This record gives sequence, structure tokens and C-alpha cells, in this order.
Amino acid sequence: MYNDYRLNPDKPYFMEKLVSALSYLSMGFVGFIYIVIVVLTKKSLKPFLKYHIFQSIFISIGYYLLCVFIGLICNILLFIPFINKLTTMIIYYLTIDIIFGFSIIGLCCYAILFYLIITSLQGKYSYIPWVSDIIKMNVR
Repeated sequence: MYNDYRLNPDKPYFMEKLVSALSYLSMGFVGFIYIVIVVLTKKSLKPFLKYHIFQSIFISIGYYLLCVFIGLICNILLFIPFINKLTTMIIYYLTIDIIFGFSIIGLCCYAILFYLIITSLQGKYSYIPWVSDIIKMNVR
């Protein structure tokens, strides 16, 4: 089927969709490199690319900070008597291999990543509560 982009200038090109999907896969690194290239060539980014690149960077930073925070809390809880056994059991059941070598946490992370990649390849704006709202306010 032939898509004429002159009829709908807001529709992203395949390269933009690919860069946004690769940005999610690389935790924002591909998007950051693309932004540097665009700045050096003095072009402008479409809102679609800005949205997905900044969302991928924001999610990656948020995921890292969440892991550090949860690790810190778990390490503190492991020093408290009686709670340390409960904490150890919770950590064990959340990180044990359940399906095809993936844990519950891993499955959730991959499901979110899969959703983000599919929506960006379709040329749509994905929605993650709180994160997408912050990105929409700051990117347009």
C-alpha cells in the first residue's frame, strides 16, 4: 500500500520510527546520538522523535534510580531481625526464574519494553502513566 507523506506531514517516516524503537532498546543511547547528529547538522526534530527519545531516556534513568533505591531499601531491611527473612523471601520469589528463564520483574520489564517498541514502530505515541504526562508537557 502506498503512503504519501505529503498528504499527512505529521506522519513519521520509517527512519524516525526505527530510531525511536532503537532508542528504547538501547536505553536512550541511539536517540541521544541522533539528537547530537541533528544538532550538528542544524536540523530540527519532529515532535514524534522528541517524544520517544526523551521518554526512552527518562524511563532508563528512572529505572536505574528505582533499582538503586530498591536495592538500598532491601539492604537496610536485611539488617533488621525477623524482617530480613521476609525480605529475603520476597526478593527470592520476585527474582526466581519462572517462564523461559525470566523472573516476574524481568517479564514486566520486557512487556513494557515490547509495548514501547511496537507503538513507536506503528508511529503512535505510547502512554506510560506519569512518565508520558511529564514528557508531553516538556517536549512540544
